[in-house]
Amino acid sequence: MPSSPRRPRPRFRTAVLASLSALGVAAAVAVPAPAHARAAAFEQRVLFRADRDPGYACFRIPALVRTTDGTLLAFAEGRVRDCGDAADIDIVLKRSTDGGRTWGPLRVVTEGGGDTHGNPAPVVDRATGRVLLVETHNTGRADDAGCAIPCDRVPHLQYSDDDGLTWSEPRDLSTGIRPDDWNSWYATGPVHGVQLTTGAHAGRLVLGVNAETWAGGRVTANHAALVVSDDGGAHWRVGATDTWPVAGDGTFRQKPSEVTLAELGDGSLLVGGREQDGADLGHRAQTVSRDGGDSFAAPFEAVPDLYTPQVQGALLRLGDRVLLSAPADPDRRRTMVIRSSWDGGSTWDSVDRATVVTRDWSGYSDLAALDAASAGLLYEAGTADARDEIRFARFGEGRLRDRRGADPATPDRAPGAAAAAVLGGAGRTADGAVGGALVLDGADDGVRLPYRRELPLGDGDFTASLWFRYTATSGEQPLLWMGGIGTRQPQVWLRAEPARDRVTGLMTARDGTAAPRSAYARIAGARNDGRWHRLVLRRGGGRLTLFLDGERAGTADVPGSVSRFSAFGVHVGARMDGRAHFTGAVDDVRVWRRALTDDEVTGGEAAAGDVVLWLPLDRVDAGG
Repeated sequence: MPSSPRRPRPRFRTAVLASLSALGVAAAVAVPAPAHARAAAFEQRVLFRADRDPGYACFRIPALVRTTDGTLLAFAEGRVRDCGDAADIDIVLKRSTDGGRTWGPLRVVTEGGGDTHGNPAPVVDRATGRVLLVETHNTGRADDAGCAIPCDRVPHLQYSDDDGLTWSEPRDLSTGIRPDDWNSWYATGPVHGVQLTTGAHAGRLVLGVNAETWAGGRVTANHAALVVSDDGGAHWRVGATDTWPVAGDGTFRQKPSEVTLAELGDGSLLVGGREQDGADLGHRAQTVSRDGGDSFAAPFEAVPDLYTPQVQGALLRLGDRVLLSAPADPDRRRTMVIRSSWDGGSTWDSVDRATVVTRDWSGYSDLAALDAASAGLLYEAGTADARDEIRFARFGEGRLRDRRGADPATPDRAPGAAAAAVLGGAGRTADGAVGGALVLDGADDGVRLPYRRELPLGDGDFTASLWFRYTATSGEQPLLWMGGIGTRQPQVWLRAEPARDRVTGLMTARDGTAAPRSAYARIAGARNDGRWHRLVLRRGGGRLTLFLDGERAGTADVPGSVSRFSAFGVHVGARMDGRAHFTGAVDDVRVWRRALTDDEVTGGEAAAGDVVLWLPLDRVDAGG
């Protein structure tokens, strides 16, 4: 088996780092944390960074496994030319034999030689100790463009029998795991696979893949699948498969990709993936397999209120919980968190219950168990860009946030609605415009509604109304948020903007495959006088109209759905991403799936028909 030394490339390196390399120790520089956060900071190191590992312009796409001898293998794509996805890319590796405290030098597992070798998906055969690495190759480019469509992506396999010191030559796996009609984009992982430990298929190796079908000059289908081996990786086949057609106009419901999986206590497989550009709400989708990866129990289903950007994530079972590593900001790749599920992935802790690893920019990640109660996280991060470096963090289960009871709640009087969660300790009520009102502190208070199918407003008419009272003179003052966040995600929101002396209502819609478009309606005067004011936003008759205390401002509607494609949340008194909170009091929040008449708006009364949200906010009940 040939050795795989580091590819020499002429790049600047300091004498200190060169000395470390000569000693066989990779640069493992602690990531600084703010002084107030250091006591609770994760123990973490920078593993891959272009200015510390000569020959590469960028490192991306981490994957992590622990061998039977306890060695940690941290894989990445070493991108030679730039951070692009389709140029000269090697798969590289660093090893740790002490649980991730120190790391050896960079090794090249497979050299692209001008082509793209990437998407590392490692799995360990516990019976033999062999480490198997499934990966994808395609013709590289010398420009900044992506892989031509259809892309000539081909799965390959390498293996190591000495804990990652040396590797076999790559062999083509197309015959077993790339059907003929999966003839465009094809991707392995990129994330660790699993070896089943229980049930009829104990010992089976399972990995996730995704692919596209190209026919008639366009992509016609998206596929997410599991590939399995029952003989230690000698032979592979396609198992569970979920296929979503692509319409002639380029639209589709789902495109689960970058598939990750975890074996649950009952032997079933929880399978999750990045949801990419589908019409269904949510940036992550998941399903289960109960027969060892041969089939899915149901098609993938998007999880609208599991807030992440469109990005790869990783699953790992640790003790009584399943972990998910992924950024928490639903718009941008930042704030890496570890979320827990206590019911096998049926529900996930919300962002406010997650364990924050860093608030820096962050992207792809992988998880590996170090022992029964601790794990390692390998993830992309940076203070300026999520692609700056790849870090490794060690943590015990005690470092993760404990399971906690139900939040305090306030009733939702819409038909069939469950109570809404009251966040941040908000619980003080005051005399309101209509009965009582909820007082919010501007720090972390807010109200979050549990997702239900009636809340997304789609492409139809709607009306949202509420009362607010405040005196703040600065800051963004969010009142109601429904949908996604950012300039490209469908959404509806209302907020006061005291620094600009105005109140604003916005909707962003997507129509088919067209770019999203936004419509604003604004009224001058921030109304930060400590008195109650009624605010109404209406979509109807081709107009978006904002009403404030009898004054109105309108603008042309934009066609399309205000709840499509994006992660989806409904919040009162807080932005969806939690980066701004309202300081003041809010009362009687209602949303109708129709356009109220002018008389209903100005009269202050409207029939309850078509109400999908109705929060009187005059009561907060204790949580569990």
